[in-house]
Amino acid sequence: MATISLTAPLEGWVSPLDEVVDAVFAERMLGDGLAIDPTGNVLVAPCDARVLVVQPSGHAITLETPEGAQLLIHLGIDTVALDGRGFEPLVAAGATVTRGQPLIRFDLDLIVREAQAAITPVIVTNGERFTIAGRAEAGAVAIGAPLLTLVAREAVAAEEAADGARASQTIVVPLPHGIHARPAARIAAEARRHRAAVTLSRGAVTANAASPVDLLALTVARGDTVTIAATGAEAEAEAAVSAVAALILHGIEEEPAAAAPVARPVAPIDVPAGALPGVTAAPGLAIGTAMRWRLADLAVVAAGQGVSAEQEAFESARGALLADLTDRAEAAAGSARAILEAHAAILDDPKLIAMTLMAITRGSSAAHAWRGAIRPQAEALQAGGDARLAERAADMLDLERQLIARLIGAEDETIALPDGAILLAEDLLPSQFMALDLDRVAGLAIERGGPTSHVSILAASRGLPALVALGTGLNAVRDGVQVVLDAGAGWFHPTPSPELVAAAEARLAVVAQRRAAARARAAEECRTADGTRIEVVANCGSAEDARVAAANGAEGCGLLRTELLFLDRATAPDVAEQTAAYQAVADALAGRPVIVRLLDIGGDKPAPYLPIGPEENPALGLRGIRVGLAHPDILDDQLRAILAVRPAGQCRVMVPMVVGLDELRQVRAALDRVGGGDGVELGIMVETPAAAVTAAQLAREADFLSIGTNDLTQYTLAMDRGNAAVAGALDGLHPAVLRLIEQTVAGGARHARWTGVCGGLASDPLAVPILVGLGVTELSVAPAAVADIKALVRDLDMIRARDHARAALDCAGAAEVRQLAREFAR
Repeated sequence: MATISLTAPLEGWVSPLDEVVDAVFAERMLGDGLAIDPTGNVLVAPCDARVLVVQPSGHAITLETPEGAQLLIHLGIDTVALDGRGFEPLVAAGATVTRGQPLIRFDLDLIVREAQAAITPVIVTNGERFTIAGRAEAGAVAIGAPLLTLVAREAVAAEEAADGARASQTIVVPLPHGIHARPAARIAAEARRHRAAVTLSRGAVTANAASPVDLLALTVARGDTVTIAATGAEAEAEAAVSAVAALILHGIEEEPAAAAPVARPVAPIDVPAGALPGVTAAPGLAIGTAMRWRLADLAVVAAGQGVSAEQEAFESARGALLADLTDRAEAAAGSARAILEAHAAILDDPKLIAMTLMAITRGSSAAHAWRGAIRPQAEALQAGGDARLAERAADMLDLERQLIARLIGAEDETIALPDGAILLAEDLLPSQFMALDLDRVAGLAIERGGPTSHVSILAASRGLPALVALGTGLNAVRDGVQVVLDAGAGWFHPTPSPELVAAAEARLAVVAQRRAAARARAAEECRTADGTRIEVVANCGSAEDARVAAANGAEGCGLLRTELLFLDRATAPDVAEQTAAYQAVADALAGRPVIVRLLDIGGDKPAPYLPIGPEENPALGLRGIRVGLAHPDILDDQLRAILAVRPAGQCRVMVPMVVGLDELRQVRAALDRVGGGDGVELGIMVETPAAAVTAAQLAREADFLSIGTNDLTQYTLAMDRGNAAVAGALDGLHPAVLRLIEQTVAGGARHARWTGVCGGLASDPLAVPILVGLGVTELSVAPAAVADIKALVRDLDMIRARDHARAALDCAGAAEVRQLAREFAR
C-alpha cells in the first residue's frame, strides 16, 4: 500500500488536536491531524510538496504533496490578528519545496506575548481522499522526526475491500466560461446530494466538489481536462461521479463565450479623438448624463462582543441573507436567477463558514471574521492570472459587503439617477446592478471589470450598453455632463463635440426606426418582398420562452426542448408533470402550433435513472431517439403527455437524431400504441448526414423535416462542438453543410413536405438569405429575435436570394461564404 510520510515541520511538543484552544481545529472542522507547540523559530516542509497558498499575513501555509494530499499548517492561534508582524514567509504560492526546506521564520516570543496560543495545527484538509494511518505519540519532537503517515483512501478501499469503493471519470469541460461561480454552485449542490466524498482534479490540484470556493480555486477554463472522483459505497460513488459529470457536460446552460470583447492596450483607429477605449461587455450605443457611483468599504470593528454572541449574530445574518437570496432567485429568471443561486451557494460554503467561526472563537467580531474569511479568497482569484476567474472575485466581494451590511445594520446605498443616465463606477457588484432603476439607465461605463463578469452578463441580458476596463481616465469625468457611449465600437467619450453627438443621435434614430418598424409588424404573417411565405417561429424551452416568443410575433414554436424536464433529477417526470409543462407552452402561444421534440438525452446528456454507461464518444453513442426506443416506457409516457395537451392537434411530434426509416416507423408504432396514431403530425429532425442524403426516402413517411444545423454541422465536419480545440472552426455556413441543407429541401419537396431550420443558423442574419434561397420555408429562431428575423425576410427578393444561395454553394469555405453574405447584406 502506497503511503505518504510526513515529518515534523517544527521542533516542540506534539499534542492531539483535541488540546488546541480553538473549536474549529479541536472539532476538526478543517480536517484531521496533529498539533505542535513550537520551541524553535522556523517552519520547514514536512515532505516534498508544492505551495498552494501563503496567507498574506504569513501565519499559515497550504501545501500539496505529489500524491495530492493537501496540508494546512497554521502557526499559532489567533495569529491572523498580528497582521503579519513576527512572520517572514520564505516561499511563495506556486513554489516547489523539498522536505526540510525552510518555509516561514517566526518570532516565537511575539506570538507567545500577543496571540492566543503558539500551538500549531498540522491538518490534512482533503480527508475525503487521504486517511491518517499513523501518528506520532504525544511528547517532544525534533524537526524531521516522523509525524503522520497518510494513505490514499482508494488504496485503503482496495486493500480493505469492505470499506467502500472509488469511482472516477475524466472529462473535457465544455462550459464557455469554465467553472466560475454559477457552475461551481451547481456542482457543489450536486456533490452534496450524494453519500460519497466527491473531488475535482485539474492536473495536480484537487478541490472538494462540495465547496464552490474550492472549485473556483481550481481555475478551470473551457477545454481543460478534469477528473471527477468519489469514494464511498460502490453504487453511491459511481452515481455521484456520473451525476457530476453529466451536470458539467450537459446540465449547465450558458451563453456561448463571446469572441468579440478583446482587451485593447492602445486605442483602435476608429476611436474618436478624446475618447477612452474600453472592452465591450454588452454592445449598444447611448447618449446620456454621466453619474458616478462611489463605493467605500463598510467599516467594521475587529474585536467581538463574546464568542456566543458573535456566532449567533453571524448565523442569524447569514440565514437571513441566504433566505433573501433564495426568495429573489425563485422570483427571477435567466441570468439574474443563476447569479443569485450562485451567491446563495457561496454563502453556504462550508469552508467559508468554518473559517469565519474559527476567527470568531479567537475573539473577532462576526463582520471582521467574515471579511477575513472571504476577502483572501477573492484576492487569490484576482491574483491568480486568470482574467475570467478574477472577474468572479466580484461575487465574493459582493457577498462580503451584503453580509457585513446586515451584521452592522448598514442601509443599502442608493443613487438618484436622472433619466438616460450613463452610470460610471470603479466597479459594480451584481447586487448593486440588480438594485438599479434600470428604466433610468442608458448605459454603463466601468473603470475595471471584465467582459464576462456577472454584471456584464446581466447588462447583456437586459440589452444595456456596457463598456468595461476603461481605466483610471474615467475618474476625470464630472457628474452631470453629457457623454456618448459606443459599447459596440469600444469607446466612451466624456466631452463629445456637437458633431459627434449629432452623429450618434442619427445612428440611434435609424436603429430605433428599424426596431420600431420590426415590432410594429411583428404580428403580421411573414412573406418575402415578392410574396413567398416564410414562417418564423421560435425555439422554446419553457412557458416563459413561449411568452417572449408570442410577444415578438412568433407564429408558433418550431422546437420545444423537453430534455430540461428530465435532467438533474433522480426519477423521470411522470405523464402529469410533462403534460402540465407542455400545456403551459401551448397556452402561452394561444393556439399556434407547437412542435415538441421527443426526449434528446443519452450518452451526451445522461440521466441517473437511465442505465446508460459512460461512452468513449457520446456524440456517436446512445442518444436522441435511440434512447427512447431502448426505453419504451419513457417514450410512451412522453407521447401520452403530448397527446393530452388541449386543444388536440396543437402539438406536433418531432423525432431527434434520425438516421433511417426504421426509427421513424417505430415511433409511429408507439403513437399507435398509446392511441394517437391518427391526426398527429410526426416529423423528423435532420441532424445527421444520413438523414440529409436520404431525405426523399424519409419524407415519404415524415410529415415535415426540420434541420438541426448545430449537430448536422459537427457530424458533417467531424468537429466536436464541445472540443475547444476545434469548436472555433465549426460554422454551419460551410458549403458542405449548405449542400446537405439543399439536399434535404429537395428530398422533402419530392413528397410535398416542408423543410425548416431550427438550429443556430436560423437566428443568424447572414445565414437567413441563404437558407431562404435554398428553399427553407420555416425558420425557428431565438424568441427575442423573431421580429428582427421577420423584418429581414420581408426585405428579401427570392430571385436574388436563390442566386446568392447558389453562389454560396460554390465557395471554398465558411469564411468565404460569410464574406459573400456580408456583401449581400450591404
